[in-house]
Amino acid sequence: MKVLSIQSHVAYGHVGNASAVFPMQRLGVEVWPVHTVQFSNHTGYGACRGRVFDGPAVEEVIQGVAERGALKHCDAVLSGYMGSADIGTAILRAVAAVRAANREAIYCCDPVIGDTYSGVYVRPGIADFMRSQAVPAADILTPNQFELDLIAGRPTDTLAAAKAAVNAVQALGPRVVLVTSLTTAETPPETIDMMAGEGGAFWRVRTPRLDLKAVSGAGDAVAALYLVHYWRTRSAALALGMAAASIHGLLRRTAEAGAEELLTVEAQDEFVAPTSAFPVEAV
Repeated sequence: MKVLSIQSHVAYGHVGNASAVFPMQRLGVEVWPVHTVQFSNHTGYGACRGRVFDGPAVEEVIQGVAERGALKHCDAVLSGYMGSADIGTAILRAVAAVRAANREAIYCCDPVIGDTYSGVYVRPGIADFMRSQAVPAADILTPNQFELDLIAGRPTDTLAAAKAAVNAVQALGPRVVLVTSLTTAETPPETIDMMAGEGGAFWRVRTPRLDLKAVSGAGDAVAALYLVHYWRTRSAALALGMAAASIHGLLRRTAEAGAEELLTVEAQDEFVAPTSAFPVEAV
């Protein structure tokens, strides 16, 4: 499998491509990373250095990849944090170019907009771009619960409401939606859910809630893991179970160490042979 991964990058820590690329490589995937930003660290520290690239800079890198004749071999495009709307346009042009070269290629969009704790943290215009342009272009969408509510335009405080929101998002374009973190009235307080929907069917995985410091990058990793497993199995349910097992293992190891950053390298065996497995149930 070969993946063009277009998202942010940090030198220190694991978010964006620094969180997504290595798990895919550990699973035997050839990854072509294109960075939309180059920061010293993620912005949650309150300060960072580096810069956001513009759309033409991103397109120039992808054009160079295309000139190597590589796009016909690309099986999937993965995107995450965009930084600006013109970067979003560059990403969608890349998706179109890959699909023109390989009609079997799929696009997995992680619609990075914000979260429950911080609210919207992307630049003005990005959320609208996501909903109006990126979401309709995606085959797979991997929002967290906050992003699902925002894109669907409705709250998801119950399982039924979450399923209705996924249906609303699928009506915009994506055939598969993975909700990477979900807490509803039916979720016991000591657990957290992930849910996937495809073709009118829904599946849920419930894992123990961890005593975890605020770490960033887990959503980037799980989107990458889910994309690989879905491409290989073509099953939303099987991909859900495998991605959930790996991300829980990574987060558990990070929590046990009290680390401020994901232990992406130290816990790498969790990507290929997760310590724990969790049942996938139809809901």
